[in-house]
Amino acid sequence: MLSVTWLNTLPVLVLALFSTEEAACSAVFQPSFLVTSGPRASAFLVGNVSDIYLTISSVTPSNTTGRLPPPSCRPSAPSQWNVSQELMGKSALLVRLSLNRSLQLCVNETECCARPLCVAETVRVSACRGEDPLASLIVQAQIYALLPPAGPVSENKTVIPNQVFQPLGRCPCDLTPGECDVRCCCDQDCTPELLWLFTGHCLPGPFGGSVTPAPEYDCSSQSAENAPDWFPFLCVNSPTENSPFLGLFYHGQTITPKAAPSFQAQQAAAPVPPTNYRQGDPIFTTDNQYFTIPQVSMVGQCVENAPVAFLQDFESVCTRTLQDCPAAPADLAVSVIDGLGGVVTVSVVDEATSDITSFVSSPAKVPSVGSVQVSEGRLCVNVVLALSYVIYWKENGLTGISVTRHTGNITLNPAVTLSTRYSAVFVNGNVTSQPNSGNPGYLVGRPVIGGILDSTTGVIERASFSLWQAVGDGLCSSAGLRPVLYGLNSTSGCLIPVRLLNLTQCSQLRETVRSVLSGLVPATLVSWSGKPDFFSLSNWTQITTVVQNSSLQPAGGFAGVCSGIPAHLHIHIRSFAFGTVGGVPQKMIQAVELSFKESTWTLECGATNGNPCVTSDLTQSFPVMSSVTFTDIPISTQPPKPRFRINFTDFDCERNDVCWPELAFPLTPYYTGEPYSQALAKGLILVFFFIMASVLGRPWRQIRQAWSNTSL
Repeated sequence: MLSVTWLNTLPVLVLALFSTEEAACSAVFQPSFLVTSGPRASAFLVGNVSDIYLTISSVTPSNTTGRLPPPSCRPSAPSQWNVSQELMGKSALLVRLSLNRSLQLCVNETECCARPLCVAETVRVSACRGEDPLASLIVQAQIYALLPPAGPVSENKTVIPNQVFQPLGRCPCDLTPGECDVRCCCDQDCTPELLWLFTGHCLPGPFGGSVTPAPEYDCSSQSAENAPDWFPFLCVNSPTENSPFLGLFYHGQTITPKAAPSFQAQQAAAPVPPTNYRQGDPIFTTDNQYFTIPQVSMVGQCVENAPVAFLQDFESVCTRTLQDCPAAPADLAVSVIDGLGGVVTVSVVDEATSDITSFVSSPAKVPSVGSVQVSEGRLCVNVVLALSYVIYWKENGLTGISVTRHTGNITLNPAVTLSTRYSAVFVNGNVTSQPNSGNPGYLVGRPVIGGILDSTTGVIERASFSLWQAVGDGLCSSAGLRPVLYGLNSTSGCLIPVRLLNLTQCSQLRETVRSVLSGLVPATLVSWSGKPDFFSLSNWTQITTVVQNSSLQPAGGFAGVCSGIPAHLHIHIRSFAFGTVGGVPQKMIQAVELSFKESTWTLECGATNGNPCVTSDLTQSFPVMSSVTFTDIPISTQPPKPRFRINFTDFDCERNDVCWPELAFPLTPYYTGEPYSQALAKGLILVFFFIMASVLGRPWRQIRQAWSNTSL
């Protein structure tokens, strides 16, 4: 076998870059991006690999955008790379790439390398089914030519004796006879010039010839000149064969390595659905496939078929550049194994989104990527903008799954970018239940629980307490809602566009604004505890609305002006502490008041004199506000004052130096040095000893003697 030496090597960087050309792919390369410095590389193709064939092509980034052209299944020109595949199980292919040319450095021959950097190429392997590419593997090769040895090649190697029974040799790192071994400073074949290259990087320890000197207590380590006084009598004689370095090397059986991918990945096995779920386990569908939701990998790339782990919430945003309308979304109403011996089906709720500014961005026009032309001005209908999953669980299984699919219409422009949001939240309980906000008292930062009484069933249905959460352009039509969190005062708002025609109908405008703000609090009841009972009204408090006297404008007012607009909804929540659990006060809600603060809206038309507002289509945005304030009702923790302390202040212990109740220390509750029960017991013991001393003492003895003399 020819012995060669590499001139230079590059580290192999493995990145997970999944293709985003297809919205729903059935196979994916793992990894999908390789940087190799050798003539061979390998990767796995995982997923549905039936009827898949591989094509290989050399790709070059675009000079304008720097991006690679889209994958294609068309046959390319002959390549200097060979690709082979091997089936690994039912759902995985081992894909191997090998260079079909020589790497010897030469000058005149054709089948060799004319320069040290022999191969510098970017190769794409595409997995196709029919004419559609499903996944692609990018391999960036930077391979340096091989430098053959100058002299004759020898197969002789230095034979190292078995170190279990023999001490180390003079230079254990001298492995190659007649040649200088790198970093082996004790190699006799190294010239001074070669030793100078790695003098500061010699191999340490016994393998590099640096044997630890004998300890100071060894008789051979001290000389007669500098030996201490105790040395001739207390030194230790140890033969050189008794070396502490014996046994550092083990000459055992050799193991022939098996063929494995270049990134040392284990063989992919078919997934096995569990009998019940544990935290972190993947969730399976009824056809024994992973229940997947698109997620973002650790390197920031979007994984279309990422498994969902049990009890692990996530939020991710996948950004894609649209060159055409996305494919129709797959059926989301899949059947999932619940882990309790049954099956749950995903319930889908569709919501149309009119404002897509937070999902779509259109940068400046750029040239088309490769040969793909963007259909400018084309309307894509019902494009998926967000998928919000709520997964309900109990013990080691699932009780229900619901998903809200937000869709919208997108007009294609050059290089339009779509940011799709995906999220999954695990909720403990049934589909109809939601997490509590405390047990029993409210916890700061948890949502306030509202409800609406169902007159037919008598059950209280959960309702929301919300505030505005303005995003994008700040309009109320596109603003989101966020829950009212217990103990956190907050104020938010948004804008409502109003035309001059609306300001001529003030009554209707007031009702419209009031209905918009009232929609933030659809609840009519509020739970006074953080763990409510939805079947008992005793756990709920009625929400009251404060009616204020409105100052409406008189008839015949100015055009473009409306007064008494309820533009500010204020939620006032009163709370108090009701007992303690484990020494922690339990916070409860006593009452909730809703009030509207009125304001006057005046349309600024920009004119200085005359009748300024004459255009009925003139529009101006006015702010509406929502706020919440929490007020704690203080409750005195001191014991109530008795009538004696209230009426007779002259004997009050807090107002006078003399305190008569303290006269009976420690029998009275005023003694706080220790628990009252212990103080009472000790006081009674003292009284008992005092009585016994009186009975058995000298005065009582004299009384008894006098009484007996009198009786006689």
